[in-house]
Amino acid sequence: MNWFVLSFISAIFSAAGAITEKKSLLNFDPLRFSFWSSFVTLIFTIPFFFYAVYPPNADTSLNFLFFKTILSAGAFYCVMISIKNLEISEALPLLALSPGFIAVFGVLLIGDDLSIQQWSGILLMLVGTYVLELKKGNNHFFDPIKNLFTGGKYNYIIIALFLFTATSLIDRVLLKDFKLPPYTFMAYQQLFYVVIFGAALMVWGKRSAASNKFSREMVILLLLVGIFTLIYRYTQIEAVKLAPVALVISVKRLSILFAIIAGGRIFKEDNISRRITAAILIIAGTALLA
Repeated sequence: MNWFVLSFISAIFSAAGAITEKKSLLNFDPLRFSFWSSFVTLIFTIPFFFYAVYPPNADTSLNFLFFKTILSAGAFYCVMISIKNLEISEALPLLALSPGFIAVFGVLLIGDDLSIQQWSGILLMLVGTYVLELKKGNNHFFDPIKNLFTGGKYNYIIIALFLFTATSLIDRVLLKDFKLPPYTFMAYQQLFYVVIFGAALMVWGKRSAASNKFSREMVILLLLVGIFTLIYRYTQIEAVKLAPVALVISVKRLSILFAIIAGGRIFKEDNISRRITAAILIIAGTALLA
């Protein structure tokens, strides 16, 4: 299948997953939700183990995958905290900045060169971020930028962006250089998610046990999250095999626009028009960057 089609499918189901996650987190704390959503997704992933193929360097690859999954679990948990505490139309556009982070760190750390078009894309992403943070009462030009880094409101999103930058690059190494097959990648990554979140829940879970309400609706939401997560992750992995990771992520970031439009209506959020404009600018920037 064409990489663009796979990436677009990933975007649709990623948006559906984000909306379902927000709905679930209304009555669930982020850590416990992270564990149970990972556990449900693992159940749907069981067939992947029967098709798993083990390359000659399987031990090294799986150890590297486990390290990468620790970073991914941290990013996922940070995103869940952000989705729970912020409006979905406010949190998700900032997550679209990850391709820009990848590009800038590529320049700083490994000497990558960016074209004028790619720098223009980064500038457009910054403009979108600025528009997102425009608020009544801003007295100075740089107030919207200061809002990102003061008050602690976006700390978890910023941490997630750094972790997504690392994991996106590692995914490419695992799939291309280590030649880890997608079925093997998906199966063991999901198993590792359950182990990591299970261990975290044993250590820190008692603090938040009172804030969780299991119900029939919650079970249905967890099942939907599991299905949506499995589909968007698998289609993204298949797309990354066929095209550069920056291209795949750029198309997948359309999920943010879909989630803002649908989620904004569902959760009756404020300033939707401005946030959609900001998301379009950021996504356009990622397209130029790719």
